[in-house]
Amino acid sequence: MALIEDFPREDANVERRSKYVRAPRRVYFPAFEEMPETNRHMELRTALYQILKREFEHRATLGSDQFVYYDPTTAKKKLAPDAFVKLGPPHTPFRVWKTWHDGAPDVAVEVVSDSDEPEENWGAKLERYRACGVGEVVRFDPDSDDRPIRVWDHLDGDLVEREVPSDSCFECTALGLYWVVVPHPTLGKMLRVARDREGKKLLPTDREAELAEQQAKEAERQAKEAERQAKEAERQAKEAERQAKEAEMALRTRAETEIVELKKQLAAALSRAGHPAPTRRSKRKSTQK
Repeated sequence: MALIEDFPREDANVERRSKYVRAPRRVYFPAFEEMPETNRHMELRTALYQILKREFEHRATLGSDQFVYYDPTTAKKKLAPDAFVKLGPPHTPFRVWKTWHDGAPDVAVEVVSDSDEPEENWGAKLERYRACGVGEVVRFDPDSDDRPIRVWDHLDGDLVEREVPSDSCFECTALGLYWVVVPHPTLGKMLRVARDREGKKLLPTDREAELAEQQAKEAERQAKEAERQAKEAERQAKEAERQAKEAEMALRTRAETEIVELKKQLAAALSRAGHPAPTRRSKRKSTQK
C-alpha cells in the first residue's frame, strides 16, 4: 500500500528573518500502513467512532484508527487509537494527528485485538499513551466477563489505572458521560456511551437516531391526525346540533301552521251549519252595589 506523507505545517507561509547553518531535517509521517483487522473489531471501533462523532463533531475533532504522532523528530513514535476525541474547534478531516501541533487527545479508546492480548504488548502500548500525554485511556475487551472496561488517567506525567467503581460504571470525565457495555445481537459485547450511570440514556448510533427521528415524525403525524379528528368531531357535533335545532323549528312551524289551518276548517264548517263561530269570551267582573 502506498504511503501518504505529511510535512510539518509550522513551516508553511512563515517568514524567517534569521539565517541557519543548515536546513531543517524533514521527517515524513505516513498516514497509514497495512494492518490486519478482524471484522468484529472494525465494526466495534467504527460504531463507537460514529456515536462519538454524532455527539461531538461540532465541538471536537475525532479520529479512528488514524496515526497520532507524539514526537516531531521521528515517525516511529506513534499510536492509532480505535477512537479518540480532542475537544475544541469543530471536526475537520485530517491525514495524521501531531500532538506538537494539535495537542494530545483528551480521550482515547482501545478495543482489544489479537495483538493486544498479551499483557506485555498492552504494557508497551500503555507506555506510548503515557508519552503521548492522552488525558484518559479506555481499554475495552469484548471477550472479558469480569473486567471488560479498564480506564487510565494522566496524572502528574503518569498513566494511573482507576479502581473499579462500586457500581462498575466508569465515568468519562473529559466528556461528562459514562462508559457502559451493552449486548449486541451479532458482536457480543459493545462499548457505548451514556448520559447517565445506569446506561439508560445511551448516545444513539446513526441507525438508532434515524429510527428515533422516524418515530418522532410518526408521533407528530399521529398527534396532528388526532387533532384533526377532534376538530372534525367537534364540527360534526355542532352541525348535528344545528340540524337538530332546524328540525325542531321546522316541526314547530309545521305544527303551528296545521293548527291555524284546522281552526280555519272548523270555522268554515260551523258557518255552513248555521252556527256562529266560537269566539273568546271575556270574563266580566262582578260588581257589588
